[in-house]
Amino acid sequence: MLKIGLSVTVLGVAGLGWIYLKLNGDIDTFDGDGLSKNRPHSSKGENVLVIGSDARNDGNNALGGGSKDDIGRSDTVFLLHIYADHKHAIAVSVPRDTLVTIPPCKLPDGSWTQAQANTMFNSAFSVGQTEKGNPACTQNTVEELTGLRVGHTVVVDFKGFAALTDVVGGVKVCLPQNVYQQDLNPHRTTKGALIFKKGEQIVSGQKALDYVRIRHGIGDGSDIGRIKRQQAFVSSLLKQIKSDGFTPTKLLPLATAATESMTVDPGLGTAGRLISFAMNLKDIDLHNTKFVTAPWRYQGARVAIVEPDASQLWAALRADRTIDGKNASGKKGTTKPFASAAPSPSESVSGDGIDVAVYNGTTTSGLAAVAASTLTEHGFTVTGTANATNGQRATTVIQYGPGLQAQAETVAMLFPGATLEPIGGPVVNVVVGASYEAGAASTAPDAVPSSVADDARSADDDLCSKLSYGARG
Repeated sequence: MLKIGLSVTVLGVAGLGWIYLKLNGDIDTFDGDGLSKNRPHSSKGENVLVIGSDARNDGNNALGGGSKDDIGRSDTVFLLHIYADHKHAIAVSVPRDTLVTIPPCKLPDGSWTQAQANTMFNSAFSVGQTEKGNPACTQNTVEELTGLRVGHTVVVDFKGFAALTDVVGGVKVCLPQNVYQQDLNPHRTTKGALIFKKGEQIVSGQKALDYVRIRHGIGDGSDIGRIKRQQAFVSSLLKQIKSDGFTPTKLLPLATAATESMTVDPGLGTAGRLISFAMNLKDIDLHNTKFVTAPWRYQGARVAIVEPDASQLWAALRADRTIDGKNASGKKGTTKPFASAAPSPSESVSGDGIDVAVYNGTTTSGLAAVAASTLTEHGFTVTGTANATNGQRATTVIQYGPGLQAQAETVAMLFPGATLEPIGGPVVNVVVGASYEAGAASTAPDAVPSSVADDARSADDDLCSKLSYGARG
C-alpha cells in the first residue's frame, strides 16, 4: 500500500512537472530591449499593464474577423496598481483615442523612432507595423504618461480571452438594452439578428468577446461607454474566479488557457512566476478592487487627458493612496487628507488663453502635479505633465517658442526665481527644479481627485450599474 501511495505521489509530481513544462513552452515573451532607457523610478506597490490585443494573426481572425495579415492594435488597455498591503488594487483604463506623446520606441530592425506628440494612444502598439504589435512601446507610453514604473506587462489576444471565459464556465454580464448584429458591425445595412437580450445573462467564448467589443448602439456609441462595460466584465470575471477558489489547482486550467494566447514581459516568462504572481492577488477583497478611467474630456473626435486631475491620480498611486486617501502601503500611519496645491505666489496672475506643459525636473514624485494645480488655479490650460529628460534641475525653467515670450513671463510670475529659455516650436513649458521642490514637494497631492473617485466601480458593485456613457444607455 505504501508503494502504491508513493507511486501515485511520484506520478502526481511528475504530472505537475509536465504541466509546468508545457505551460513554459506555451508562454511567449516580448523583447525587453524595446523598453525605454529613461524609465521612472520604482515607487510603492506594483504596476501591471494589461493590453487586450485585436491582432488577427494565429487564428484570431476567426473570432474577430478581418485579415490575418493585418497589423496588431491595442483594443483595451488598463494599468493595474496593486497596493503594497496586497489588500487593495485599482485598475485605470486609458481610452484608446487619447491623445498622448508616444516616446521613442524600438522598431523590428533595431532602430528607434522619434517621439510623436499629440498621437492616439493605441497607435503605440502599432509602432513597427507588425502583426503581433509592440507591447514594449505601449509600456513606454504608459510610463511616459503616468510617471509610474510598470513592473509587468501582459498582452491577451482574442483566443486567450475567449478561452479564459470558457474555463471559468462563463461570466455573468448585464445589457442595458437589446443588442443586434448591426450594433457589433455598424457597416451592416440591416439591423440583423438579436445578439443579446436586455438584462443579465452568462456569456463565454465568442459571445463574451462580442460583449466587450460592442461599441455602437449603446449609450453614445463611444469607446468611453465600452470601457465601462469592460470594467463591469472584468469585475464579474474576478468575482467568478474568487468564488471558484484562488488555489494553484484552480489557477492551472486558467493558466493553461491564458498562456496559449498570451504574451508577457520577460519577468513573467515562466509558469511558476505567473502562478506566483496570481497567488499574490488572492487576499485583495472585491470591494477594495476599484476600476476608474484616466481623467478625460473630448477634444474633437479624440480624447484629451484632463489636468491637473490626471497628475493627481498618478501621484496618489505613487504614494500608494487609495481613492479615499488611505495609506495602503502596508506601513502604519494616519490617513492624510487630500492635499491642495502649493500656495499661489500671486493672486493677480491670470493665465486665461495660455497653454502650458509641465515637466518634473527633479526625482521627487508628484511635483509636476503640484505645479499643474497652481497653474490651473490661475486659469492656465495645462496640456500635459511628464518627467523631464534631465532629472537634476537646480532651478525652474520656463521654456517658450517664437512669439511667446510674453506668455512665458506671465507663467514665470508663479515661479519666483525661474529663468526664461527660448526654444523651437509653438509651446510654453515649465520644467520645475529643486528650487521649486523645496517649497512645494510637501504638498504633493496623495489622494485620487473626486472627479475620478466619484465615477469608480468596485468589483462587487451591482452588475447592471454604470454600464455606459451618454444619454442612450
